[in-house]
Amino acid sequence: MNVSSKKDFTDIEIDRIIEMAWEDRTPFDAIKFQFGLSEADVKALMKKELKFSSYKLWRNRVENCKTKHLAKRVESIDRFKCKLQRAITNNKISKR
Repeated sequence: MNVSSKKDFTDIEIDRIIEMAWEDRTPFDAIKFQFGLSEADVKALMKKELKFSSYKLWRNRVENCKTKHLAKRVESIDRFKCKLQRAITNNKISKR
């Protein structure tokens, strides 16, 4: 599916999706929950938005990262966000 046909995202939303995709502890399910993008849609967006070399680095990282897919995660990891984040409001970190 073409990412742009799904929804036109703002630059801020695209930046947040890319940030979440790079985070090891943020699973694709969290991105789907917040933005409605499947794993394939995230991969297409990353390929479109990143330099090719950066995209290849990200793909290698994702394929070797057990925390990006809920089915592969250790059961003790039960959150989408970092411990340092107290709350997320409208996709923004409200306090640090």
